[in-house]
Amino acid sequence: MFSSLSGERTHLRDRIRQVTDTDFEAVALDLFQYQARHNPVYNAYLHHLRRDPANVQSLADVPFLPISFFKTQRVLIGDADSQTTVFASSGTTGATTSRHWAPDLALYDDVSIRLFEARYGPLTNYHILALLPSYLERNNSSLVYMVQRFMERSGSDLSGFYLHDTAALTNHLRHLTDAATRSNVPSRRVLLIGVTFGLLDWVDATPDLRFLADLPGLVVMETGGMKGRRRELLRDEVHAILTDAMGVPAIHSEYGMTELFSQAYSSGAGVFQPSATLRIRLRDLNDPFHLYPVINPAANHPERTRQTGGVNVIDLANLDSCAFIETQDLGQYVGTDGSFRIMGRFDNSDVRGCNLLVL
Repeated sequence: MFSSLSGERTHLRDRIRQVTDTDFEAVALDLFQYQARHNPVYNAYLHHLRRDPANVQSLADVPFLPISFFKTQRVLIGDADSQTTVFASSGTTGATTSRHWAPDLALYDDVSIRLFEARYGPLTNYHILALLPSYLERNNSSLVYMVQRFMERSGSDLSGFYLHDTAALTNHLRHLTDAATRSNVPSRRVLLIGVTFGLLDWVDATPDLRFLADLPGLVVMETGGMKGRRRELLRDEVHAILTDAMGVPAIHSEYGMTELFSQAYSSGAGVFQPSATLRIRLRDLNDPFHLYPVINPAANHPERTRQTGGVNVIDLANLDSCAFIETQDLGQYVGTDGSFRIMGRFDNSDVRGCNLLVL
């Protein structure tokens, strides 16, 4: 069908950029066949599992690559050169970090902007304030890169990053709140996106942030991340602390990681919706090759709706690496549309810098 590897890739890339719910599985299966043939790490993994790609007829048959391979292997189709961007996870002190080669930043930009705007509307409607200490101190954070692209897309001169000067962040938010109150018709909403320990440190150090309740359309979004800076908390605990301190009705969340080029978002209660290019499948905790079905919570089996499983991610934006990742997160399905909660992490896994929870 295709005369070259590049022609096949271009065709898949176009389909990924335009994917819909209706054709998600078809695109994912074609992407699996492409990566099974051309990704040497994934090909070797399938070989050792004795899994013939020709026998994979549905997503239930697809083997997921353990995320730890990103720490020890270059998970990439083709060769990297000195110009190829490499993102690295933050990890904890002394830990081996994951590395994700990104030869197609334009695809990453396109997908991440599409996913955000599908949930929250055009970025041109926002001032974006980012509280990402530690991430800003590195030059290879995919989260910082994504937020930079969001700021550029927004075109707002009032957007910006904050490292340790949280007093400046507070003053800026007061200014925006006062301006919105005076005009009574704010020209833009405010997206405050922050790593979890940074947001908690900020509210601890700032006695009065409840003026934020008067800022119309404010979106406070945590990205996870304690990095050993604080005691690990459940997401519900974090959200309770932040909503009480700021007077906002809900805390939004982003689910993403270095090994993924797609994101999922939660507008509250820690419930993430699947996005155009990202789906999850829950696996049995003892048998990683057995996937749980999505269960209707209205059915007469409430105990099964609370079933916790390992989180497998299908990320179509991982065109040049591997789209089928077995993470070390624990999750639960919420409803029948693929929505999910992240419940924690496996006991024997590393505490990741970009994750919030540890059971």
